[in-house]
Amino acid sequence: MNYTPDELMTVAAARLLKDEHVCFVGIGLPSAACNLARLTHAPGITLIYESGTIGTRPTVLPLSIGDGELCARALTTVSVPEIFRYWLQGGHVSIGFLSGAQIDRFANLNSTVIGSYQRPTVRLPGAGGAPEIATGCGEVFVIMRQSARSFVSRLDFMTTLGHGDGGVHRSRLGFETSGPTKVITDLCVMEPHPQTKELTVTSLHPGVSIERVKQATGWDVAFALNLEETLPPSACELEALRDLQERTAAAHAG
Repeated sequence: MNYTPDELMTVAAARLLKDEHVCFVGIGLPSAACNLARLTHAPGITLIYESGTIGTRPTVLPLSIGDGELCARALTTVSVPEIFRYWLQGGHVSIGFLSGAQIDRFANLNSTVIGSYQRPTVRLPGAGGAPEIATGCGEVFVIMRQSARSFVSRLDFMTTLGHGDGGVHRSRLGFETSGPTKVITDLCVMEPHPQTKELTVTSLHPGVSIERVKQATGWDVAFALNLEETLPPSACELEALRDLQERTAAAHAG
């Protein structure tokens, strides 16, 4: 079947999620991947959104964390302080699923500004709960479209901690959680090196060359010795994703 790079990226990200996961979901690409997993192979997954919804089961993808669609079909809705203080900081969330405008070689994220903080070229939405999600969840998955503008050697601003300066920097700061363990893009899948924590390409998407990934990365990116090829989306996965996107487009058309 024919599919787009975005569809493959979303499917590849969704496959990482399991029935038993409790997942703190970001808006946008993370939400699409998490809900695709719920609609296909992981119907028992517990999705949590920043606005306080637990066991969220939206029929369409939300426009924001304040979208009433999230609350309408959630198992329950609690206060934002409870979501962060009890559920997140209490160690009850296994996966955080995030995105950003920029990412560096150690999976630190920027969602604040492009350019200098004092005189930015672009002012972005900002941190939201991402810094707490990145440090409080058991591990973090990141989903982003890949280009040399977004995969940069140095962030314009560090909004969200990944692995800091690499190595044991994260643990030296006192964080016992794993941090980013997977970065899924429209070109490949990356994982941090076990020792250095620098992102390494472990899987190329079908038809994507090593040279293309290099050109879309702002640092001298490393590739795993046993480089794999990402499995293409199945007909079932594509049908579920496209149906979800069609429903979302129709719901938000007005």
